[in-house]
Amino acid sequence: MRIFNSATALAVGGSLVLAGPIALAAQAVGADQECHSLGVANLYGEFIEGDDTHTPDAEGAVAVGGNADFTGGFSVGQELTAAEVDALPGRNALVVAGKITGNTQVMKGNGVYGSKGEGALVQAHAGTVSQGPSPIDFKAEFTRLRSAATELAAVPQTAGATVQADGPKLTFTGGDATYNNFTVDAATLEGAKEIYLKVPTGAVTVINVTGGSYDMAAAGSTGFHLWDAPKESWVLDDKLQSAAGGAIRSKLLWNFPTATKVVKNSAAAWAGTVLAPNAAFDLGSGGPVNGSVIAATLTGKGGAETHHYPFTGCLPGTVVPAPTGTPTVPPVAPSGSPTAPVTPSASTSSSGAPSVPGTGKPGPGTSASPSPSSHSSAATAVPSASASPSAPSSTGGSLAHTGSGPVLPLAIGGAVVLAAGGGIMLSARRRAARKA
Repeated sequence: MRIFNSATALAVGGSLVLAGPIALAAQAVGADQECHSLGVANLYGEFIEGDDTHTPDAEGAVAVGGNADFTGGFSVGQELTAAEVDALPGRNALVVAGKITGNTQVMKGNGVYGSKGEGALVQAHAGTVSQGPSPIDFKAEFTRLRSAATELAAVPQTAGATVQADGPKLTFTGGDATYNNFTVDAATLEGAKEIYLKVPTGAVTVINVTGGSYDMAAAGSTGFHLWDAPKESWVLDDKLQSAAGGAIRSKLLWNFPTATKVVKNSAAAWAGTVLAPNAAFDLGSGGPVNGSVIAATLTGKGGAETHHYPFTGCLPGTVVPAPTGTPTVPPVAPSGSPTAPVTPSASTSSSGAPSVPGTGKPGPGTSASPSPSSHSSAATAVPSASASPSAPSSTGGSLAHTGSGPVLPLAIGGAVVLAAGGGIMLSARRRAARKA
């Protein structure tokens, strides 16, 4: 019994001794890979605080904090990967906190709704559908999202970045390899029939649009052209084509921090994810959003769809937090896009603006070449070439680290130490027996 107790004590002691280094190693790796994104909203192609009135479909997941009127037919989640489904709260590709109406088909994952309207039909093709409480606290999430939108808008425009209007053409140009931040007023954006964006492949781009409303139909905007560096040409973004295999639009975020109404022109395919947490968002009757829509309410019909191209960029400062225990999916680079290096995420300065780690100076914007320009406060994700990324849980308001780093060797070392400890105690016991 003494041998067991002594060995057990050593084993426990060895575990405690190793626990420190293992925890520190995991924490260090996690800090290096910390990625501030859009929280739970980042998992959904439509993340709506209030009501969602929409046909005919959303390729990604849909979460509605109010009522969902899908009269006319609606399908959800056709383009989700297995890993993306697993990352959703309760694996729910459809969440409707209130009443759902219409024929709704959940193609992948589960569905949950508060109640059914008259004649509602909700079916799951690869999961289950049930009536019950929402697994998402929409009030809490939109409080975070509004704070995030305000915080992003407060970041100064990246050094050297320009917004140039040339008649009906509006061009955003940024040279930072990590993070490019632009600010444009809604009136200027409304005057553009063609919108052009030129940034390095792999860089995160945030375009902050100021003003109380934005109507893309005002000027009849019809095209979003993204610069394809490998091809050295502009690519009109659409379902079947995008610059650098989709690597530009996947890290493009349109931020409307103060808008209460946003209208998409039905003749345009809007490239990138739209964050408009205070706005009634009108998709129109044609043309998709090639990204996610995060808004107060949403309406859309005809060919107005949301295509499944989630935002995969890392954002500066304290911007958005996935709540503790909420699983998140690491960003995945579209096929053919380069892998970006990891840099630590920014801290927040005493003024509340995102700052460069260790300096307290406001960011963002690290130049690709040595220059006096301000440094980026945005962490860059490590994309995976796999189409089925792992889905670790996030316990610290950001993505959990996905690499084992030094943790595995330490764990193996711990096993060796424990085994050696047991041998030492057994040898000591035998020597004591011989002396007796």
